Amino acid sequence: MNTITPYFNENDNFILYEGECNSVLDKLTEQVDMIFADPPYFLSNQKKTTAFGKPKIRDKGEWDRVLPWEEINAYNKCWITKCRKLLKENGTIWVCGTYHNIYSVEQSLIELGFKILNIVVWQKLDPPPTPYGGRLNFSAEYIIWARKSDNVPHCFNYDLLKEYNGGVEMPDVWKFARPGFWERSCGKHPTQKPLRLLYRILQVCTQEGFTVLDPFAGSCTTGIAANLMGRKFIGIDINKEFLDYGIRRKIEILDPNKADKILNKMSENPEEVTVMVNHVNQELRKKMIDCGICYLRAGDSKGSLCVTPGFERMQYVLLHTNGADCQLFKLKNKGTFQIWTKETLEKYGFTPSHSPYYIVLHFDPKTIKHLGNQVHLKEGANTFRAKIRRLSDFLGIN
Repeated sequence: MNTITPYFNENDNFILYEGECNSVLDKLTEQVDMIFADPPYFLSNQKKTTAFGKPKIRDKGEWDRVLPWEEINAYNKCWITKCRKLLKENGTIWVCGTYHNIYSVEQSLIELGFKILNIVVWQKLDPPPTPYGGRLNFSAEYIIWARKSDNVPHCFNYDLLKEYNGGVEMPDVWKFARPGFWERSCGKHPTQKPLRLLYRILQVCTQEGFTVLDPFAGSCTTGIAANLMGRKFIGIDINKEFLDYGIRRKIEILDPNKADKILNKMSENPEEVTVMVNHVNQELRKKMIDCGICYLRAGDSKGSLCVTPGFERMQYVLLHTNGADCQLFKLKNKGTFQIWTKETLEKYGFTPSHSPYYIVLHFDPKTIKHLGNQVHLKEGANTFRAKIRRLSDFLGIN
């Protein structure tokens, strides 16, 4: 059997191969849990156009040249066939595209026995202007999610995604901006995908320790997201410069501080549900849980109420005592609160003493999750201040 030497290998955790994907795929034997593919869209026709008022030629490279439809179909069927052999029976595949290639991909997947699960719409929050007239602006791409077998169940983190989405099922339209400067500090790639998009995809159907394959690795966004989330990565690309860019990104996250910063950035979601984190002593906590009421000081009668951004997405309250014994409860109404007087709280048996007015949150006293002491909430004086944080800080994916 033919063998191939990796172009780069970091402890079998981040492996890159240089070469045309079909040739390399023939020589791989390791079975993988998930495949993410961002294949050529076949958009580059070398025509002159304008972008932001400047002349530009539509040419990403030889790998993206416009081809006849029959050749596009043959190419997609070839690489998908080879990927299928490396995918575990319970594995899934994600493939990106636009109308230029996505229908060919869908046809190939169906013909090869895959079961289509969803077609996710990636709605770009900051789409570039379409450089030619006569059309609506292109502001979305499509990602087909399919499993290998119609009969073998696949990994799907349904409950976690539902919790992240405020208790309702995760939709198939995702809103993310294009890659920011913070994820392009090591180089540039013409079709680089945002880390936040790959983070979401890996959240959907992988677990810690899974192996992820990307046959069109490019700048290795898939690999960076995978490694930061505790997954192994195998990437292939024909372009040495792109792989070198990916290696620089990998070296960057070997620094634990840098890795933490990028993980925190890529896990941000402008639509994510938030949590009100509130310190209370043991006696008051019991009283709050008995009544399903959490209250916070709202200032004095001469002040004004300033609502922190993220309050409108708040759907949980987390009670803790000096950073320990954390319990998560679901609010009865998302993003809403009441203002009560001290006297009203006293009617419920509370003994407030710091302010004449209080923000009151009503929650379901049935615990959603008991986090114990695993959440690090001790921040000195800040430990005792109420604050809004994102739900993913407390419900990490493993």
